[in-house]
Amino acid sequence: MKFFPNPKTFLQLGSWTIQMYAVCILIGAFIAYGLGQHHFKKMGYHKDILSDYFFGVLIIGIIGARIWYVIFMWNEIYAQDLSLIFQINQGGLAIQGGIIAGLIFSYWYFKKHNIPFLLAGDAIMPGVLIAQACGRWGNFFNQEAYGSSVSLAFLKSLHLPHFIISNMCIDGVYHHPTFLYESVLNVIGFLLIYFVIRKFQTKQGEQFFSYFIWYGVIRFFVESLRTDSLFFMGLKMAQLTSIAFIIIGVIGFLWCKKYGVKAKVA
Repeated sequence: MKFFPNPKTFLQLGSWTIQMYAVCILIGAFIAYGLGQHHFKKMGYHKDILSDYFFGVLIIGIIGARIWYVIFMWNEIYAQDLSLIFQINQGGLAIQGGIIAGLIFSYWYFKKHNIPFLLAGDAIMPGVLIAQACGRWGNFFNQEAYGSSVSLAFLKSLHLPHFIISNMCIDGVYHHPTFLYESVLNVIGFLLIYFVIRKFQTKQGEQFFSYFIWYGVIRFFVESLRTDSLFFMGLKMAQLTSIAFIIIGVIGFLWCKKYGVKAKVA
């Protein structure tokens, strides 16, 4: 048994390994689950409601993120070797696909349990930003989702720890640590939604739609720096999806303010 045999691996036991990528995703998922469970309990729901939901949405979200990535990288990678589709431990998850799949599952699940969708969204979505912040560190360990080339002096000017700077040197070239930009901005977004918007919330759904506005804006910005984007008709798919998220978020937020149900904030 070896812990951290290389920067990408958390544990190696013979030929069996646990990747840091998976560890980061699971840490983020359990933090989001804990936050959501806290609010569901305060609103009087049984803990099993979110426990059952958590495992379902985690699996569906990962499948959705993988399918999204495979679709837009089909010609470049998977058309030549279908077995690579299942090598998820090597990376290749597109979070926006996971969000869309997770939303579809969430709508079905909470409707089945007679829980207002926007009420559940307010309790869950701010924590998703923390989950995404953790997940981006998985990209760091895999040396993926980085930005265009920069100088060593630029990275040092950001006062980053040495281990981040050294891991941003890929094939002898330093790159923007876009994983870090998005991770930090996700945490800031969580703090704003959880401690500001939640405090002044009057209608159900305001936190839920604020997530889409915030995440859409920061992802659009970060994606402009990245060099490994998925493309659709020559345009960066993540930026197109981000624009859709922003539009949905703004329209949804305004609709909630005017027509929404009174918030039950826990």
